[in-house]
Amino acid sequence: MYTFLSGLVIRMKAKPKILNRFLARRFFYGVGLVMLVVCGIIMAVTFVERLPANPTALATLYDTWVRLMEYVPLFLPLAVFMGTLLASYNLTKSSENIIIASAGLSPYQMSRPFLICAAIIGIFATTVINPYSVGLNEKNLTPDHLMLIDNEIWLRESSDAGYITMNAKGMHKSGETLLFDNATVYIQNQSFKLTQRVQSDTITLTDSGLAATNATKWDDNGIPTHGAWQMQTLLNPRTVLDRYLQPDQISFWQLPEFIYRMSQIGAPVRGHLVQFWTLLFLPLTMVAMTTLGIAFSQTRQRRNYSFGIKFGMGIITCFAVYFLSNLFNALGATGVLPPLLAIIAPPLIIIAGAGAFIASFDTI
Repeated sequence: MYTFLSGLVIRMKAKPKILNRFLARRFFYGVGLVMLVVCGIIMAVTFVERLPANPTALATLYDTWVRLMEYVPLFLPLAVFMGTLLASYNLTKSSENIIIASAGLSPYQMSRPFLICAAIIGIFATTVINPYSVGLNEKNLTPDHLMLIDNEIWLRESSDAGYITMNAKGMHKSGETLLFDNATVYIQNQSFKLTQRVQSDTITLTDSGLAATNATKWDDNGIPTHGAWQMQTLLNPRTVLDRYLQPDQISFWQLPEFIYRMSQIGAPVRGHLVQFWTLLFLPLTMVAMTTLGIAFSQTRQRRNYSFGIKFGMGIITCFAVYFLSNLFNALGATGVLPPLLAIIAPPLIIIAGAGAFIASFDTI
């Protein structure tokens, strides 16, 4: 056994890429296993919860998948942290960390593959998972995805012909069409005189304008009529969604253009800036959580590795980190801190603290 370990150490010294690939596989295995368990629990609970609200089990499964994609950014940092702990625990339990240390690698060098893999996970989550999740949500748009005023939707358009104001209790999407529930449209001339009022259970908005198949219309004399109604407007589904979608319902790739267009017309974009910087620096957040996991996994014991105790302490620390991140996000969204500073401060604090803790175990 000693001869085998010695030969493996010599081979690792000669080809460090072998060791890096080995550590990367262990890291991905640990994170993947944690993600599999967490996703399985969330899907099982969500499937049972959403089953009565869907006509078939297949529709429920699709609804569950959509909701799971919404939850991924929330628990991904925690999964990376727990995956780091699990990978480090397996290395300690199997005495493989002894072989790695014998190859001449310091704790910082040993953690390098973990940090690179964590950054890759963050990049993948930002550039692939986020746009995919937003695309799924746009197909199943509900009022929960919108920023409403007094829990209602208000649209207003001004033109040379006059003014159009619409109030609706809810909105959802069907293909490229927006459907407004329990909607009322007020049409005024340039002198703000009400010329027509239209009320319908469902009013649709397409690129051609507003329309309803069964509506009640009142003219300027208050005389009602019933029937189909349509009207050309400058509004279209895209402009309405841009105005009412919450920041996390806009894809990472669309956020820069959206922020630019909204800032040109003077619309508030601080929340969208916070979301953009959050996604852009998500790889840094993943690196910070991995560094924290490495710090918690440091031990001089080869046996009786207290994984349960450290795991519990790590979960408590993760909740504290989650609170710290939300606090800084709130400060950035309210304007107390610049959005960029509010996003990068928590991971930098975590990296600095965890790095100092790792240094206390070993000096390079």
